[in-house]
Amino acid sequence: MSPLRTGMIGLGQMGGRMAARVNEAGDSIVGFDRDAERLAASGVSAAGSVAELVANVDVVLLSLPDSSVIEPVMLGDDGVIKHARPGQVVVDLSTASPESTRRIHAALSEARVEFLDAGISGGAKAADAGTLTLMVGGDASALDRVRPVLERFAAKIFHMGDSGAGHIAKLLNNFLNGISLAATAEVMVAAKQSGLDLETFLDVVNASSGVNFATLNRFPHIIKGDYLEGGLTGRLMAKDIRLYLEHVTRLGVPTFNGPACLAAFEVANALGYEDQISNRVVDGIGDLAGGVRLHDAGGST
Repeated sequence: MSPLRTGMIGLGQMGGRMAARVNEAGDSIVGFDRDAERLAASGVSAAGSVAELVANVDVVLLSLPDSSVIEPVMLGDDGVIKHARPGQVVVDLSTASPESTRRIHAALSEARVEFLDAGISGGAKAADAGTLTLMVGGDASALDRVRPVLERFAAKIFHMGDSGAGHIAKLLNNFLNGISLAATAEVMVAAKQSGLDLETFLDVVNASSGVNFATLNRFPHIIKGDYLEGGLTGRLMAKDIRLYLEHVTRLGVPTFNGPACLAAFEVANALGYEDQISNRVVDGIGDLAGGVRLHDAGGST
């Protein structure tokens, strides 16, 4: 069986990295992005349009900001659905509304095109290393067909169930990510203001019941002035949390922590951090605490 030909639509922070992994493995891949600089930076061959990309591949990967962008790209007058052919597989690696995902799945099913929603986790570092985690909704046999492509950038791939299940899992996971990041940012500012040695405090937390992904993987770098730029921005984090709130509201599940978590990122975004990595929420909280920074220019923490 000949290797699958792949196309990536959307070559931003994550899409560009995933496409690069496929390209570096020697697989056939073309990319399309309206931003020529991002397309060039990915190192993959360029398609001149969505139509050209779809016509020349077996698998279409999407990495786009949200459903308001995904729907026109998929269902618009010159979108993927207009040029797709039976037997192709489209994999949406974005974070999107599950309701929108199901609408797109239904439309593509009529055209006999498979649609998988594949939430990703791990951030820029994992994308570069090819160790992302994927949570996938849609047909299991379609997932098996494209698994060789996905394994170029993902170390763990979970089939979550029917269409929409992958994006639902991503929203739930991202909310927990947002909660741990915002709560840890608040605690670290309080620790700084309390005069604690931050490295020692993190050692305590990571050996205690407060341990979480942010304490293990983010704040050991942040207290040294490295915010790990290149990952999920504050703007996108707030978008993901809003999608979570919409989803649980639709389910009738009460959320007591959701509004406060969203507020932390929205305030940080309003203070000017929206296009920087969401880890900068700690600086937003620090601003409100009187200009606190975990790392001082002089090198102390």
